[in-house]
Amino acid sequence: MPPPADIVKVAIEWPGAFPNVHVFISFVSRWSLGSHETYALQIADATNFYITEKNRNDIKNGSILRLTTSPYQTALQLHERIQSSSMDAKLESLKDLANASRDITFAQEFINLDGISLLTQMVESGTERYQKLQKIMKPCFGDLLSFTLTAFVELMDHGIVSWDTFSVAFIKKIASFVNKTAMDTAVLQRSLAILESMVLNSQDLYHKVAQEITIGQLIPHLQGTDQDIQTYTIAVINALFLKAPEEKRQEMAHILAQKQLRSIILTNVIRSPTPINDEMAHQLYVLQVLNFNLLEDRMMTKMDPQDQAQRDIIFELRRIAFDVESEPNNGGSIEKRKSMYTRDYKKLGFINHVNPAVDFTQIPPGMLALDNMLYFAKHHQDAYIRIVLENSSREDKHECPFGRSSIELTKMLCEILKVGELPSENCHDFHPMFFTHERSFVEFFCICIQLLNKTWKEMRATSEDFNKVMQVVREQIMRALSVKPNSLDQFKSRLQNLSYTEILKIRQSERMNQEDFQSRPILELREKIQPEIMELIKQQRLNRLCEGTCFRKISSRRRQDKFWYCRLSPNHKVLHYGDLEESPQGEVPHDSLQDKLPVADIKAVITGKDCPHMKEKGALKQNKEVLELAFSVLYESDEYLNFIAPDKHEYCVWTDGLNALLGKEMTSDYTKTDMDTLLSMEMKLRLLDLENIQIPEAPPPIPKEPSNYDFVYDCN
Repeated sequence: MPPPADIVKVAIEWPGAFPNVHVFISFVSRWSLGSHETYALQIADATNFYITEKNRNDIKNGSILRLTTSPYQTALQLHERIQSSSMDAKLESLKDLANASRDITFAQEFINLDGISLLTQMVESGTERYQKLQKIMKPCFGDLLSFTLTAFVELMDHGIVSWDTFSVAFIKKIASFVNKTAMDTAVLQRSLAILESMVLNSQDLYHKVAQEITIGQLIPHLQGTDQDIQTYTIAVINALFLKAPEEKRQEMAHILAQKQLRSIILTNVIRSPTPINDEMAHQLYVLQVLNFNLLEDRMMTKMDPQDQAQRDIIFELRRIAFDVESEPNNGGSIEKRKSMYTRDYKKLGFINHVNPAVDFTQIPPGMLALDNMLYFAKHHQDAYIRIVLENSSREDKHECPFGRSSIELTKMLCEILKVGELPSENCHDFHPMFFTHERSFVEFFCICIQLLNKTWKEMRATSEDFNKVMQVVREQIMRALSVKPNSLDQFKSRLQNLSYTEILKIRQSERMNQEDFQSRPILELREKIQPEIMELIKQQRLNRLCEGTCFRKISSRRRQDKFWYCRLSPNHKVLHYGDLEESPQGEVPHDSLQDKLPVADIKAVITGKDCPHMKEKGALKQNKEVLELAFSVLYESDEYLNFIAPDKHEYCVWTDGLNALLGKEMTSDYTKTDMDTLLSMEMKLRLLDLENIQIPEAPPPIPKEPSNYDFVYDCN
């Protein structure tokens, strides 16, 4: 008779004793350890996590557990030891505390002993106590402070204690570690991580941190060669930028420009010989988004047709284009001047020839379009004049309206760069070229408006073709951006190679690859093949789920990523999942994943904003990109397993695979693309043999035997 499913055999190890298979209580008795309540079991691996009621069901046959002191006893001992007068004992205790604090069970016990307050007191006052020792024991002092801050970060990462509870003295002390020019690298890393978490998790702490830290004090950390320190530094700048009140963001951007932050990042980070890792790429992307979001105010500001200062900008566009000065009041009749203005505004390509100010009342792009036009007219004057005069000399129906084009192009560029949207938590899509110029967006516009005029001429477009031209220009810009040019000049060169003729060739090639035959026999063949292809896709999805995927836990503190892995069992009956210390290289074995969920218990798959973890409030969660990657598995009595896919591809694979397990239709974009691609290939393969071949009505006759077999080679 097989043993019950809820009973497993494990080995228990104790320092000095060989692991044996037995019952926990008997070991306490055999090893004369006293009361069993003062002991607990840990998983004997790198995590050293305690076995609790929540995770005990994950213990597998053959697991090795470690008999150790209970979380409370360990917390109590460490709480006393870190207050030792011996420097060596204190250092060793803080090291143990930093490791133990990763376990939430231990963390809860240590926090209950007011451990967080003890650590903050040690940071606030302990450093002065050892100030004299620092000169003669600098490495020891650095390690002491490093382990103290590491333990603090790990404890706070569990979200048990609110960030709002910390004193100004503690904030000042952490800030002082960042402001010092020569500071231990580990201490500096953790201090920057703490400041970032304070800013992101508390508006009150944002104001306090902003008073202690200036951009000028952070800049030197970017000029070193340690990419981790550079990443933490940019993360703090981003956090300050993100949490700053709207009225202060422009002021902060002005300070960043004064301190030449862009050029420092370009020189020391982007053009550094060290490859940019994912975390740095994410922080550069966030900084890029926050900079572009400064344009949102102008983008959403309508022009006031009665505002003379704003009207003067339009007059300036006319003056530069046609080299005219403002006519004196007696320079002719009012009707004559109005007629002349109307003629010139028509040449400038405005929709409203009488009062062009009305064109800028549409939001977006609002006043941002007018800002771009004026910059182009002043800083690229020759190109501006050439475009206006070229179009004013064409027939009315063939002229490319500069005013209307600029307004629609500005709106398009804002959509492409997602101006006004919060940065995504998972995106690494930064563009090096936007760090090469202080006014990168408007320079980007200047290149694209010239592209639009060039494409208009290549298409020989008329006013009726305006939307078609804009679609082609959008495609040209997107294709040029996809190769991540390193500079605006490279972007411009890439656009030169993407002429309208080239776009037509690319479209034709793509159309041929996705050719869809519409004749009835072909359609019938497609319907016959489709179920086979869908089954093939389903098997591929399930195979990918069996391989598994590493997911990242979303938290307000992004500096120390927490990972977890999930994979489907080979028999497709169980989802195995568990936490990881770091992103794995390759597949993670089933037996190393502590938790499991039977597929039979899954009730539904939920996606997007309906997921429980997307209803939580967070600084970076409520944005479109994260919502598009979120899904949850509902099981048992309203329990959820929450996912955020690393990218759109993995999102489609997992939602398809889970739906396939539940017997539901796979509806992702990825499935549609795979279906089209595989169906097209299969159709072409099946039709290939029929091309230019006469199919006989009767089978061909069997040929006669040869008269001899001399042509046969005997291998023996």
